[in-house]
Amino acid sequence: MASVTFEHLSKTYPNGFVSVDDVNLTIEDGEFVVFHGPSGCGKSTILRMIGGLEDITSGRIYLGNDLLNDILPRDRRLAMAFQNYTLYRHMNVYDNMALGLRLRDLPRTVIDSRVKSAAGFFGITDILTKKIRTISDAERQRVALGRAVVCQPKVLLVDEDFARQDDDRRREMLDDIIRINRDLKITVLYVTNNYDEAVSLNARVIFMKDGRITGDKKFGSAGSPE
Repeated sequence: MASVTFEHLSKTYPNGFVSVDDVNLTIEDGEFVVFHGPSGCGKSTILRMIGGLEDITSGRIYLGNDLLNDILPRDRRLAMAFQNYTLYRHMNVYDNMALGLRLRDLPRTVIDSRVKSAAGFFGITDILTKKIRTISDAERQRVALGRAVVCQPKVLLVDEDFARQDDDRRREMLDDIIRINRDLKITVLYVTNNYDEAVSLNARVIFMKDGRITGDKKFGSAGSPE
């Protein structure tokens, strides 16, 4: 199961700022969930706590029946698409996508199959042998997504800064993430402070303010509540 559950989740920084304040929420297996709210409302902090990039002050996060509080970030069945994703410019696309699998000592045939399958999914098969420094920004973004899904995560975490770019490319990125959720059956948690974008994604939207959940609605394809 790839459900995600927060129980009394809180985050307080050393200066006393409360970023996340007693959040309780269950995200079902296979859902596409958008966290929306103004800057500083705690939405990105929640993603970072799920991924293990931020310590949890109090409360619990479960992935299915597994308590993530007790699991090292590298051992969580998650993938993250944040602005500071690292692609190794001196390596080609194939090796960048295969790196995480090689670190897990998977068989070469399994690595090759997963990389080529992901490349086909994202339409980047023709650039597998190209160095990262020679491909476009849009292609790099797809390589980053491809590297995420080859590890077969249960949940994909996407921060809005991953798509800080022109509107056309941002829409392409969102289309890719929607396909990941729909076709690969991966639970997606996406953060945005853009209301129009949040309600246009045919997704469940969690509204946040001052570290708390203020609303929880499912929006249809026309951007109206179901």
